[in-house]
Amino acid sequence: MTAPVFVVEHFDAGGEGRYVLDGPEGRHAVSVKRLNPGEELVLTDGAGRWAQCVVLETEGKDRLIVRMDAVREEAPEEPRITVVQALPKGDRGELAVETMTETGVDAIVPWSASRCITQWKGERGLKALGKWRATAREAGKQSRRVRFPEVADAATTKQVAALLAEADLAAVLHEEGSEPLATAQLPAAGHIVLVVGPEGGVSPDELAAFAAAGAKPYRLGRSVLRTSTAGTAAAALLLGRTGRWS
Repeated sequence: MTAPVFVVEHFDAGGEGRYVLDGPEGRHAVSVKRLNPGEELVLTDGAGRWAQCVVLETEGKDRLIVRMDAVREEAPEEPRITVVQALPKGDRGELAVETMTETGVDAIVPWSASRCITQWKGERGLKALGKWRATAREAGKQSRRVRFPEVADAATTKQVAALLAEADLAAVLHEEGSEPLATAQLPAAGHIVLVVGPEGGVSPDELAAFAAAGAKPYRLGRSVLRTSTAGTAAAALLLGRTGRWS
């Protein structure tokens, strides 16, 4: 089992590299993970900076004293993969974020597609966005990542089209008349943007807007996946084909 990951805002260590992990993360390390002296853990800011640490001692129920090694930087991986995720119903949005984070997606863009039953508005929208971001953070820790995916603000179709126009590969999952994603020409570097539509599919107007931005439709396979699982399956396919999983 690899060392557990905890999120910190800074890496300021005292004498002999001693660092105090406290607050919610310290409580989780001491009271939930029950880490003991001599065990290893990783501290990260979730943006690529991280440090390997060894537990020295605990204080109370929420303070862990560790010895910190040198702080390192994990470079962003290439090509970058962004998934534009249409808003699913209920808690399936958090499921999609969780599994895409575990898979290795670099960024997630919530999309208010015209056929989405769920729409983020006002306080409800802010609360839902907060849940997606918290899910990405926790899933990043669970999957031992030190660079968590960015979860952007909810995007309109016009904003998604602008994102697709700047991509090195712009793809829309769409089963009708599409070539397989498994045979698409992939860039060795740069930015891949993949659009996952809602349960009702991407509308003709949206497909036209994305095509005008340079995006092409692709299909995954013979079966039709739910919107909450399609992004994860497609990302896994791309990660394997680009060599990021090799």
